[in-house]
Amino acid sequence: MISFIKGKVAQKEEGILVIENNGIGYEVQVSDHTMNSIAYMNEEVKLLTYLQVREDGIALFGFVSKEEKDMFMKLIQVGGIGPKMAIGILSGISLSELSTAIFRQDIKMLCTIKGLGKKTAERLLVELKDKVEPVQESVESNVNMSYVEEATEALMSLGVGKNEAYRLAKEHAENSSSVEEIITKALRGMN
Repeated sequence: MISFIKGKVAQKEEGILVIENNGIGYEVQVSDHTMNSIAYMNEEVKLLTYLQVREDGIALFGFVSKEEKDMFMKLIQVGGIGPKMAIGILSGISLSELSTAIFRQDIKMLCTIKGLGKKTAERLLVELKDKVEPVQESVESNVNMSYVEEATEALMSLGVGKNEAYRLAKEHAENSSSVEEIITKALRGMN
């Protein structure tokens, strides 16, 4: 098993980093969170890894933090969630939001994640209910999550993708007094 990889970022694509180590480029699938934490090309990075070996190929998945890898490992234990879907889930929602959604059994929040259907989200909640600790809420306590959910649905009805709609709504929810204000700020933020 490959526990981690350390090297320079040789290439960045959507969901994939190529890490050069001793003249070999390792293709590592990563979440948006990990991708966004890598600032620039040729940056020296250390990613924790998970190696998937199947009949049809080998895949390497990378994580910027132990917490992200731990959540990934929990997610792939859920029936119907493979490594690629787990990376998609980690890309669609922050770790603290995911932990909170699982702890609170918030099916609506999980269903905002692209590629995660209601049945799989329900299975995830059932199977991880006792395995995920609640996360201390800090700044997020100022945010009215029902406003975020309503704003997300409204943005989706305007043609914005699920993940982007949720990200925009969450980003503009703080210091907003209404759903309309969140939507207005989110639409301005898209330009």
